[in-house]
Amino acid sequence: MEPTPVYQPYLAGNVSRYVNECLESGWISSRGEFVAKFENAFADYVGAAQATSVANGTVAIHLALEALGVGPGDEVIVPTLTYVACVNTILQTGAKPVFVDSLEGTLQINPAEVERSITHRTKAVMAVHLYGHPCDMTSIVAICRRHGLLLIEDCAEAFGSKFEGRHVGTFGDAATFSFFGNKTITTGEGGMVLACDPEIMSRCRKLKNHARVLA
Repeated sequence: MEPTPVYQPYLAGNVSRYVNECLESGWISSRGEFVAKFENAFADYVGAAQATSVANGTVAIHLALEALGVGPGDEVIVPTLTYVACVNTILQTGAKPVFVDSLEGTLQINPAEVERSITHRTKAVMAVHLYGHPCDMTSIVAICRRHGLLLIEDCAEAFGSKFEGRHVGTFGDAATFSFFGNKTITTGEGGMVLACDPEIMSRCRKLKNHARVLA
C-alpha cells in the first residue's frame, strides 16, 4: 500500500529565486515588498478590497475578533466540528463560545441550530468552511442580518472555494485564512485577515503592529 501524505507542499517555479531575493534585501520579517505584493494579489484574487497578513491563521482569527470588538460578556456561536483554534481565540477575547452542531451531509455549521442558539448576549457567528466546503452563506448571512450579529468566516482550509460564484471570506464582517504547510497555498506559516469595513481593516493593521503607525 502506497502511503498518502497528510500534506506535501509543492515548491517549484521561482520560489527559490524569490526567497533568495528576500534574503538579499534584508527584509525577512513582516515587511518588505513581497509582503505587500502578496496582500494585494490575495485581495484581488478573492475579490476583497484589502487584506492584511499575520503570523498564522490562529493570530488571524484572534485579530479579527479583537478588531470587531468581541470581548467579555459576549457570546460567539461556533460549530462543534472545527479546529480548536477557533474556540481558543474566542476564549482569548474573554467571550464565551456557544457550540452548535453541523449538518451531516456537508459537515458545515447548521443554520437552524445557529438561530436556535441566539441569546441576548450573542455578538457574533463564526462560520468555518471546513475542508474547503463552503457553509450555507445565504442562510447564515440572513440570520446575522435579522438579529444584528457580526459574522466571521474562518476560511483556513478554503482558499479557492466559492459559494454561488462568490469567494468565501467576502460574505462576513471579517474573514481569516491560514497558510500553514498543509493548506491550499502555503508560506510555511502565515495567515490573512479580510474586513469589509475600512475602519475595521485599519484597526486590524494597528493592532497587529502594537498600535504603531507605519508608513
